[in-house]
Amino acid sequence: MRDKLNASNRFGKKLTVKYDLLKELFESKKSIVISTHRSPDGDAIGSSIGLYHVLIQLGHEVTVLVPDAFPHFLEWMDGTDEIIVFENQEDSAKQLIKTADVLFCLDYNRLDRVGEMGEFLKQASAFSILIDHHIDPDTSFEFILSDTKASSTAELVYRFLSEMNWLGYLNLSIAEALYAGIMTDTGSFKYNSTTAETHRIAAKLIDQGMFPDKVHSAIFDTNSIQRLQLIGYALSKKMTVDEGKGISIIGLSLGEKNRFKYKKGGTEGLVNYGLSVKGIKMAIFLSEELSITKLSIRSKGDLDVNKIAREHFNGGGHKNAAGGKLDMKLKEALNYLNDVIQNKLDL
Repeated sequence: MRDKLNASNRFGKKLTVKYDLLKELFESKKSIVISTHRSPDGDAIGSSIGLYHVLIQLGHEVTVLVPDAFPHFLEWMDGTDEIIVFENQEDSAKQLIKTADVLFCLDYNRLDRVGEMGEFLKQASAFSILIDHHIDPDTSFEFILSDTKASSTAELVYRFLSEMNWLGYLNLSIAEALYAGIMTDTGSFKYNSTTAETHRIAAKLIDQGMFPDKVHSAIFDTNSIQRLQLIGYALSKKMTVDEGKGISIIGLSLGEKNRFKYKKGGTEGLVNYGLSVKGIKMAIFLSEELSITKLSIRSKGDLDVNKIAREHFNGGGHKNAAGGKLDMKLKEALNYLNDVIQNKLDL
């Protein structure tokens, strides 16, 4: 079985997806690990939880494994309490990876996007399945569903379920999770990646009895006073705008975040405020951590921030939305960023 799949799918640049062969893999009970990227967002958690509930119904043993903690505003999804966080339960996570029969890799294109956990995934003997919409996926996975034009990995999971003839297992929990993934990665359906097919899938999910306002409110209307104060501080005190180059920058130190009792996901979407300023074509948010500074980069039009993130900030992503990291404190990172903007980018 595995040899047949490998012969058809492994290592090619343009893979012919053989769903009929893949279906055979799931005909008997399997131990399955679903993994996603570091700093999981709505699409990462939504696509993982949606797939988790389908595979459970099929009779498999399934675990969702994430490298680090995910934002509290995603905890309402049915099944998130079963998620194992690698950095908190490393021994259990390693054992699950080691003994897995099948490994799903969702919402990331390369194993370096899952941090330390990636080394153990690389050593796993499990059959590996990639479902992702980021540019330039690693072709070492044994089965790949990759579409950079897809709005989200959650949309691709729905497509995967359709191809596997598993849509009959859709229920409310799955619908809410996949809808959350699609909604968050499309900016509530406003990004250019939102297509007619995206809306058709959303409609099918709503048909399961899912209420869009409930999902939207659970994610976006659960702010703490401290989070709103942090956003206000960042916009009023920390944002700089270069009108000539069309760039906005916000940088927050670890101390500044802690002052407002920062929690995971507390700065989610902050970079988009900078991009909303008239005349701005690229917005950058820098967030200082213990030993690194993370960057979120957004752009409008044809400005490719995926390329910028890859070439200068050890990252990547999509054309108009990317991320990266620098192994330095915020002050050094801001100096480095300024040098890149002034001397290495043609804007």
